[in-house]
Amino acid sequence: MINVFVYGTLLTGGSAHGKIARFVRSVSPGTVRGIMVSAGAYPALILQTGGNLVRGEWLEAEEAALPVMDEWEEFFGPGDPRNEYERVWVTDAGGLKEGWAYVWQDERGCPRIPGGSWPAFLAGEL
Repeated sequence: MINVFVYGTLLTGGSAHGKIARFVRSVSPGTVRGIMVSAGAYPALILQTGGNLVRGEWLEAEEAALPVMDEWEEFFGPGDPRNEYERVWVTDAGGLKEGWAYVWQDERGCPRIPGGSWPAFLAGEL
């Protein structure tokens, strides 16, 4: 089993969650430190020590989920120039969980999402 922090389209109820739902064994809320930006149809997380809280979910999933998520997130391997996201090891802001997350290294000129919640942003609550 693996833990993955998700914060956008892979969230429970998100537009891409169906791609991995069969592998997910448990879901719990979580937060990581950083900022979230909007790339239009999806968000991106930029990790920052001491940054704001980005809200998401910790998925405990079968390892078979990882290649499916890698393909969805366009992650071809560490440092590959084709990567849309990097897959990195993160720790929950509460310190109780750790696992993989897909992140950007910088904002790429995209607008920040205040409040750090993709669902709230989509609902116009932020």
